[in-house]
Amino acid sequence: MSQQQQRNWFARHKVLTGAGAIVAVIVIGAAMGGGGDSESPRAGAKQEQPAKQGGDKKAPEAPEKKAVTIDGDGDFEVGTDAKPGLYRSTGNKDAECYWERAKDASGELDSTLANDNVTGTAYVEIKASDKLFKSAGCGTWEAVDPKATGTPSGTTLKGDGGMFKVGVDIAPGTYKSTGNKDAECYWERTKDASHGTDSILANDNVTGTAIVKVTAKDAYFKSSGCGDWVKAG
Repeated sequence: MSQQQQRNWFARHKVLTGAGAIVAVIVIGAAMGGGGDSESPRAGAKQEQPAKQGGDKKAPEAPEKKAVTIDGDGDFEVGTDAKPGLYRSTGNKDAECYWERAKDASGELDSTLANDNVTGTAYVEIKASDKLFKSAGCGTWEAVDPKATGTPSGTTLKGDGGMFKVGVDIAPGTYKSTGNKDAECYWERTKDASHGTDSILANDNVTGTAIVKVTAKDAYFKSSGCGDWVKAG
């Protein structure tokens, strides 16, 4: 082999030897990497999450909102003892319940804004301008939503039931009451529950048969001492 051929062979051999060394290093490094901790998680393996302590806790329930009420007996200062609004009292018997809205606490006749003796159910609107609300012998007064609506399905109303809220306690329509004696039956259609004289749309004392058309524009229908009312149309 000539000297020139030896140099060419050695150069090629050196290059190949260097490439082989690189491959060897890679193989050895891979082998060493394969050693290590056999418990190590593999890439992409699903990891178990530690269990949450204390389990699932329910969110605390909001406290139930209590109804606004006024006792059935006593004098109540409006704005302090009684909030303005619409109130209802039920279960009153034999007109033993008496209530009064007053403009002051003088107790004089001209201080009375409105009052009534109640059998059955009563609705009263206490206004912010009132100074005193009086109640004697009545069931507890509970605040109700003046905008409440419903779908009344009954066709008979108690003739001594007191006040019925149209669209909640009574459906609009024509009602008939029979057998009324000695003008003891009194009925009334009203536009609100303030009980002022200007809130009355129509009223009457009846002997015999009474027929009344309650309209959807009426706010309340009141009945005292009458025979039961039956919806006739």
